[in-house]
Amino acid sequence: MNAPEFAIDVTGVTKRFDDKTVVNAIDLRVRRGEIYGFLGPNGSGKTTFIRMLCGLLTPDAGTGTCLGYDVRSQQADIKRHVGYMTQRFSYYEDLSIRENLDFIARIYDVPDRAASVERSLERLGLANRSAQLAGQLSGGWKQRLALAACLIHSPQLLLLDEPTAGVDPKARREFWDEIHQLAADGLTVLITTHYMDEAERCHRLAYLAYGNLLARGSLDEVLAAANLSTWSVTGPDLRALSAALRGRDGVEQVTAFGNTLHVSGHDDAKLEAAVNSVRDPRHTWTRIRAGLEDVFIGLMDRAKDNFK
Repeated sequence: MNAPEFAIDVTGVTKRFDDKTVVNAIDLRVRRGEIYGFLGPNGSGKTTFIRMLCGLLTPDAGTGTCLGYDVRSQQADIKRHVGYMTQRFSYYEDLSIRENLDFIARIYDVPDRAASVERSLERLGLANRSAQLAGQLSGGWKQRLALAACLIHSPQLLLLDEPTAGVDPKARREFWDEIHQLAADGLTVLITTHYMDEAERCHRLAYLAYGNLLARGSLDEVLAAANLSTWSVTGPDLRALSAALRGRDGVEQVTAFGNTLHVSGHDDAKLEAAVNSVRDPRHTWTRIRAGLEDVFIGLMDRAKDNFK
């Protein structure tokens, strides 16, 4: 079959558990070779949505395709062409790295299995540790093993669910370098993350809160659509200044970033009036472009909790 332009192309995808809607009528299109960042708070429905894409859950409503296969009726076909890296390490801790990769290759009936395992070990820098038990690995090395296992059957789509949680900054950077190389080679990646610096490394983003898709687009498009005005302030006694700002008309967020406060709101005139009401010579105020964290906290604050 000819490869469609979109690796993921779904409309109205919905999932309910009892009387709670955890994914609510989501439309999403992800182009082939794209790194798509999926963000949102814990419990927002990100993992449930991913599991519907890879054929582990059936949507209660909605239609669409993943890699050209129907997400409702061709789940077995989808599973054969997708690599899914779960939040928790899910490989055998009493097997070595090589044995784990060989086992996964057997499951997928990978041709020339021994050579495929060897290539995976070399590509992810695991060859020198191939005999080490998985249970003895640090978080960063477990991450490498999990990624190697996801890639052993040469998938067309990689679904990564918070893959860098709990690993050090160096391991995170190396992981992202590998993801960008894979995308350059044509692999499509959908990745969930809580890290704003990682989100900025994605080609496009979507923000999910309480089952609803609240924002999507490139980084610039998401920031522009938020229409959030933000001031940065430095100086002494920022804690007292923060307390004075909270609750003032036009002030929606007051967030500390080290020795700086970010003060944000959607009504620029009201926000400026609030800023002017607390100005004094000790502080330096500067208008800045709202960052992803400012935007996403604002989206979350305005979203309706589906537990209520």
